[in-house]
Amino acid sequence: MSLAELRRLVTDEQERLRAAGLVTGGTLAVRMPPSLACIVAMLAGWRTGAQVALLDHRLTTYEVGKAVARLAPQLVVEPVEEVSGRLRGFFDVSTRITPLHGGRPAASPHALLQLSSGSTGPSKVIGRTVGSLLEELDRYARLDGFPRRGERTVVLASIIHVLGLVGGLLHGLASGTEIVLPGTQTVDGILKAVAAGDEPTTILGVPSQAALLTAPQTPPRLPQLRRMIVGGELVRTDVWERFTRNYHADLGVMYGMTEAGVIATDLSGTNRPGLTPAPGMKVRVEDGQILLGLPDTPYVGPADPTRFVDGWLRTKDAGSFDEDTGLLTVHGRLDSQVSIGGLKVDLAEVEQALTTLPGVTDAVVVQGTGIEAFVTVAEQKAFDALAALLAARLAPYKRPRTLHFLPEIPRTVTGKPVRNAEILRAAVRSAASADDSGPGAGGDPAHLDADTTAIA
Repeated sequence: MSLAELRRLVTDEQERLRAAGLVTGGTLAVRMPPSLACIVAMLAGWRTGAQVALLDHRLTTYEVGKAVARLAPQLVVEPVEEVSGRLRGFFDVSTRITPLHGGRPAASPHALLQLSSGSTGPSKVIGRTVGSLLEELDRYARLDGFPRRGERTVVLASIIHVLGLVGGLLHGLASGTEIVLPGTQTVDGILKAVAAGDEPTTILGVPSQAALLTAPQTPPRLPQLRRMIVGGELVRTDVWERFTRNYHADLGVMYGMTEAGVIATDLSGTNRPGLTPAPGMKVRVEDGQILLGLPDTPYVGPADPTRFVDGWLRTKDAGSFDEDTGLLTVHGRLDSQVSIGGLKVDLAEVEQALTTLPGVTDAVVVQGTGIEAFVTVAEQKAFDALAALLAARLAPYKRPRTLHFLPEIPRTVTGKPVRNAEILRAAVRSAASADDSGPGAGGDPAHLDADTTAIA
């Protein structure tokens, strides 16, 4: 689609929104799957001068109701019919505009409202002003190695969350980079999208999608694939090694937050685990915590008053600066550091130890009833061997008290692994229940669901 055609569609959508009552200073919620209709509704709301709240289409009706009650938009744009398809990357949908009783005009100067991922707790309402978004687009424009005019970006990250929205969609529109949304986010769908053009191509996504692309035993030759850039969590060493070897392309990393967008990068993957702060971004480390310099609080409504103090946002991410190189290293969440019998344990260290073990395909470690690990494995014998292998790699106080098997690690709508112990245990129970009602165990890895090992 050309920009001229996109502009025409946005103008038509503006008329629909105006007819439904949207005016400058009004409020609009867009609850849409990745689609042309979603992009058009979002841009039409901004062109009208409204405050646009983006809701993930994968939220349940209950979650949407809670979000709408918090945000109080005057209008909601949503699909005429409910959509489904967990691995769909692009939908063709018709939309309806619904005025909401009790909706309120914008109470803040923010152009964009988003909900935080909620990977460790309740979501927060985060606001971005026009100035904040333009500053982030300027940071992307100044990043050496980020896609430019004449190149393509295959966007796997959600276009209603910060990485896919600003780094993918808005940067593409601002820079003239071609934006590609694959029809499906399967291995075949992603590789087909890359192969569809000859221009230098970058894939933008999250680490779990990079891991997915390392699955083919004989990956296709894709000379146009320049690199993949991921954000959202740390990249496992084995994933980085397999991806760069299989595709002869870089696997770069970005560190960012919904509150501020892109913060630091290593787009070529040459400085692992060090990251260079993005141009214009004020970053410092205080008492082991990464702080960001921002002109105003990014939070809308009630928020922890200690998160933003004197122009500095406390990220709750642990980090360190190398004074000689100027590189920032992100060590994980501060809340991943727990005390066991008076001894400090970094759950990220335990998680990394697990993911390097033979047969382990994914893992999440949390503090629940002691240290609990939730893992996915290739086969039963890999799960059975975990306790013994960990005993050789971790001190006794660092070892998980319980190991749970899951066929798949639950993830937030932005692709981050869920780190809430109750939700993870519920997923184990659900998988076990599904297994009990199935055709019987046998040797299929799908029947490992019920396995839980308590370690003395």
